[in-house]
Amino acid sequence: MVPNRLAEQTSPYLLQHKDNPVDWYPWGPEALGRAKEEDRPILLSIGYSACHWCHVMEHESFEDSETARYMNEHFVPIKVDREERPDVDSIYMQAVQAMTGQGGWPLTVFLDPEGVPFYGGTYFPPEPRHGIPSFRQVLEGVAEAWRERRSEIQSGAGRIVRALEASTRMRPAQGLVSPRVLDEAERTLALQFDAVNGGFAGAPKFPPASILEFLMRRIVHPGDGGIDETKRSETVRLTLERMARGGMYDQVGGGFHRYSVDAHWLVPHFEKMLYDNALLARAYLHGWQLMGNPRFLRVCRETLDWTLREMRAPEGGFYSALDADSEGEEGKFYVWTSDEVRDVLGEDAEPLIPYFGLDAEPNFEAANVLHVAGEEMDDELLDRLRARLYEARSKRAWPGLDDKRLTAWNALMIAALADAGAVLGSEKYLAAARQCADFVLERLRDERGFLLRTYKDGRASLNAYLEDYAFLLEALLLLYEATFETRWFAEARHLADEMIERYADPAGGFFTTAADHEPLVTRPKDIQDHPIPSGNSSAGFGLLRLAAFTGHKQYEQPPIELFRLLHEAAGRHPQAFGHLLQAMHFHFGPRREVAIVGESVEPLVRVVRGAFRPNVVLAALRPGDAEAQEQIPLLHGRETLDGRGTAYVCENFACKLPVAEPAGLSRLLDEADDGPR
Repeated sequence: MVPNRLAEQTSPYLLQHKDNPVDWYPWGPEALGRAKEEDRPILLSIGYSACHWCHVMEHESFEDSETARYMNEHFVPIKVDREERPDVDSIYMQAVQAMTGQGGWPLTVFLDPEGVPFYGGTYFPPEPRHGIPSFRQVLEGVAEAWRERRSEIQSGAGRIVRALEASTRMRPAQGLVSPRVLDEAERTLALQFDAVNGGFAGAPKFPPASILEFLMRRIVHPGDGGIDETKRSETVRLTLERMARGGMYDQVGGGFHRYSVDAHWLVPHFEKMLYDNALLARAYLHGWQLMGNPRFLRVCRETLDWTLREMRAPEGGFYSALDADSEGEEGKFYVWTSDEVRDVLGEDAEPLIPYFGLDAEPNFEAANVLHVAGEEMDDELLDRLRARLYEARSKRAWPGLDDKRLTAWNALMIAALADAGAVLGSEKYLAAARQCADFVLERLRDERGFLLRTYKDGRASLNAYLEDYAFLLEALLLLYEATFETRWFAEARHLADEMIERYADPAGGFFTTAADHEPLVTRPKDIQDHPIPSGNSSAGFGLLRLAAFTGHKQYEQPPIELFRLLHEAAGRHPQAFGHLLQAMHFHFGPRREVAIVGESVEPLVRVVRGAFRPNVVLAALRPGDAEAQEQIPLLHGRETLDGRGTAYVCENFACKLPVAEPAGLSRLLDEADDGPR
């Protein structure tokens, strides 16, 4: 079979479809030009490499020669990797959700030659099923509508475009944003909390990393929402505990699957995504700092170690995902029977059988998803037995690897490694963060110096999006705080200036695409923090932290305008705005800027890092570091006390008297107000 046009692409998802009999095009001027020239509708199919139902639809429909022939005769078929093209995915997902009330992947959308959507859905089966028409029926119906009812389709185009532009037409609220929005958000979350299983609402359950981070900030600096302090802590503790004990966490190899199909965190959808693991590693790190639970620290370390072991590319970047499927079956790589465990461990299996729930009925077809069901085991014994299971599992057929490196997702992992490296004093994590940051900054830039989105097979491509800039801005500031290497701060500030210039909307917020990006049917705005932070929330948070280092108002004003744009929605729908709520919490404070100077700064630095201090930014200056003094205004004019390491604790650059003793620094930091200013 002759490969189609996707054979020249680097996306693992597109390459999975290169041998389909469908005459696929990648998104681009060739396909769009053909649709206009031949006046044909476009069949747009969007998915990603680790998507189970994307694989199913491919095998059922796109590999079927008759279905492919019909697609090729009546449509211009375009295949898009949602992870490489979040702009295209965002526009057409919004359209399908508006048309049908639901969305997901695979996403199937029919467009006119101008790119305006007029019909869509998600997965369509090969035969009618449960009230869902077959894919062939959908194709025939759309082709007939295009022939017979073209005027009806065209008359609705303007309305559809206006609906897609709704987020870009949002305008900021008048007046100041009140910190009461944080109280409102927390009250809403309290009503949605699952007090039995942890998390929020019912099945399916996605790991709520951003919301947990917001609530942990409220534990440190509570507001006036009427939420009992014990209940706030219990929400975080129970959710972290239940996720760690459930099957969504890989009990053998470490790291988290994408979500739980049930309300108990038991049976996962088996994809492993880089972004989930970066966000959750930090959530467990902060949970350990707050609550001292050793399981939380263990999960943080195991998650990062899994990432370094299985997801790290030779140049130091990180791959995107591990598939849910192996040998054509979902979860086959991960599940066990009690007999399989006994075959590997012999008599040593006996304590592990009840611990991992293998003495119960199978919970995934004829096997079990391992989860912590029994009494606690000795850590050393558990580690030895898990290592033997891991070695045996490694001999199975592995799930497919999506080996593209995305700037935004690598930035999330840089942040996790830098944060954990600083708190835990781990040079292993810090070295990995540095190497990844070097890779992104050196390999993922175009000839103009602008960031690019994706890297594979030695080639970087596609324009970066807002989230690429914003996530990397946040990551580099954390890497600076972890290492006090000024180059990371300088790069962060450069990215911030570029981001504001190329992505900011003068009316408030940021566009997903740069000003010089290819024209689409609309210029989208990414605003919701689910399942990962939105580009807007991350941009706002990163700029606020940069403003705390520099005192420059040009970095503080865009986030304030963003808050005016989104604060009402964030209060009403907090699960969709967890990262934005963190940024708002940082803005309202109490916030502290800490500058430490002198030959020996480590004892003072350990005080800052020795507790979860989410509203602190930290800079350090060693003698003779002229570059740091030049680049970081927070360090300007700082002098030591009698040559000793000295700390300055400031708020809005107004500083208290400097201290040289760790105990004195601890007192100053703990004097922070209990609530927002």
